[in-house]
Amino acid sequence: MSDSNGYYDFEEQSPARQEEKKEQFWKGLALGLAVAAAVAVILTVMNVQTSLQARKIRDLYNEKQQEASSAAPGEESARDRKIRLLEDYIDAYYYKSEEVDQEERAEGLYKGLLEALEDPYSVYYTPEEFAALNSELAGSYSGIGAYIGMDPDTGAPMITGVFRESPASEAGLANGDYFVEVDGTNVTNMSTDQVASLVRGEADTKVHLKMLRDGDFLEVDVTRRELDVPTVEWSMLEEEGKIGYMQITQFTQTTAEQFKKGLQELEDAGMEKMILDLRGNPGGTVSAVVGVAGEILPRGLVFYVEAKDPSTGEQEYTCPGADFDIPLAVLVNGYSASASEILSGAIQDAGAGTVMGTQTFGKGVVQTVFELEDGSGVKLTIGKYFTRGGQDINEKGITPDILSELDADLYEKEGIDSQLRDAVDFLNGKVEEEELNAAMAS
Repeated sequence: MSDSNGYYDFEEQSPARQEEKKEQFWKGLALGLAVAAAVAVILTVMNVQTSLQARKIRDLYNEKQQEASSAAPGEESARDRKIRLLEDYIDAYYYKSEEVDQEERAEGLYKGLLEALEDPYSVYYTPEEFAALNSELAGSYSGIGAYIGMDPDTGAPMITGVFRESPASEAGLANGDYFVEVDGTNVTNMSTDQVASLVRGEADTKVHLKMLRDGDFLEVDVTRRELDVPTVEWSMLEEEGKIGYMQITQFTQTTAEQFKKGLQELEDAGMEKMILDLRGNPGGTVSAVVGVAGEILPRGLVFYVEAKDPSTGEQEYTCPGADFDIPLAVLVNGYSASASEILSGAIQDAGAGTVMGTQTFGKGVVQTVFELEDGSGVKLTIGKYFTRGGQDINEKGITPDILSELDADLYEKEGIDSQLRDAVDFLNGKVEEEELNAAMAS
């Protein structure tokens, strides 16, 4: 990871550099559009108690399966009879029944069961989708190198960020491109998870994409590659010299190590103040956010979870305390969700930094992933989480200490990130908290 991300510099630069700067900035912000499509999740690592409970569920399932196989025909359950009747209707009357095999029908039943919960964060994954989810959480996967989100106005799947030097960037794909077809399959009404599962695939294989850009169709063949997802970027702000900048775009299994490396490089470069940018960060894993928190928070609680399972009870996630005592500003916005809200809330509650920006998304529930025997999986919301200071932020969000709106026109015309500028001014003592809040109120 490089420390030469110059788009944080406020000086005039070449048009090519300005374009690169704009792309990097909006990658972080645009990623947050995926939050509205329920992409943002906090996933807990399955502990011993949860694992034992899952084993009991599997044992009970196997027992019921044995009972069902030995039951007399007259003892068939009403639910099984209804499913069998629906399948008979499909076989007899559906005009394309031969195009849908038994496995696809079964997968549809499983997905429908989870959808009936009306919880956007509880999802059934086919074996292929589950493998893709694990790859994403691991921080590496085989694909084209693009973030897939959903347009909050239309619900259409779209590209919300493109990795630099990726197959997607080399094919000319860009933020705001809408997905129409993937290998001939219409995806306009699919969820982001479903589109991502089709776009991903084995390295060195091609995927044909039909995209919509500015009212025109664009068709490209993109060759997939193995990719490490960059989740942390850092630099010293050239204009200010002593302020280090770190941006976390999501929390994966590689994030904590990337953050630790970046923090050390900035400290070695003489950092005396720091800006942590969590704008557009949709969340990730518990282990990742706790690992990052352990690098900057004082000893104590990071957050805690109140789960439904009585054997689990209240789970506390703590950190041993870090030797970090420099002034810190944390940037958030309406697309900062889940794990990014845990971190910003913990920093705020501990008095370890000043949270700046706009109200965060407000996702205060936690999911656990269970792997099933056939390689498929299910993600279930298991409880609510509370910040270090006991804040229940679900459907509310974190309220910044200092309100600061992004001036989009200023960025588009002059390449100036007004929220980042406010954070720099605040850390340098050029403007007081009361002044910034008063400016927002007016």
